[in-house]
Amino acid sequence: MEKSHFFAHLARMKLIQRWPLMRSVSTENISEHSLQVAFVAHALALIKNRKFGGNTNPERIALLGMFHDTSEVLTGDMPTPIKYYNPTIAEEYKKIELAAEQKLLSMLPEEFRDDYAPLLDSHTIDKEDYAIVKQADSLCAYLKCLEELSAGNHEFTQAKKRLEQTLSERSSPEMQYFLDTFVDSFNLTLDDIS
Repeated sequence: MEKSHFFAHLARMKLIQRWPLMRSVSTENISEHSLQVAFVAHALALIKNRKFGGNTNPERIALLGMFHDTSEVLTGDMPTPIKYYNPTIAEEYKKIELAAEQKLLSMLPEEFRDDYAPLLDSHTIDKEDYAIVKQADSLCAYLKCLEELSAGNHEFTQAKKRLEQTLSERSSPEMQYFLDTFVDSFNLTLDDIS
């Protein structure tokens, strides 16, 4: 029987810290982030279906959220200002991410590669599903900024402004519904939300 290092690599998601250039009140790793993205992506898909006539598969989108940053176990988390500094760097980083996705897929036993390819290979993911996951990814980064700012950490002021622009660019009715319905709670204390 062939041995696989696939899940041993995924287990290392908890070792990859997000926001590596930022001083954080509470650290966040890509495992924690991916779970939150899965929660939010699932909610966005449900909102889209129930409120705005969508026809998405919320469970599949939640899975895409869980797996959306898995390539970072091989690449690390590249800070956004560097990753998108210019189009050339962004394009080259996409190639690195694709190579990492393919490397992860190659670690699986052959009979499971076709099952995981639609979750790991960003080039094969449906564009509408991918857009929902990217919205959730941006929303979760924005929520992290709100949490840090509410804890008095002004290090996240510019990141919040940058993410507000990103959210505006990726806006959709379901995202606006999520923002209007759920986001204000992130500015409150535990006593306030209990």
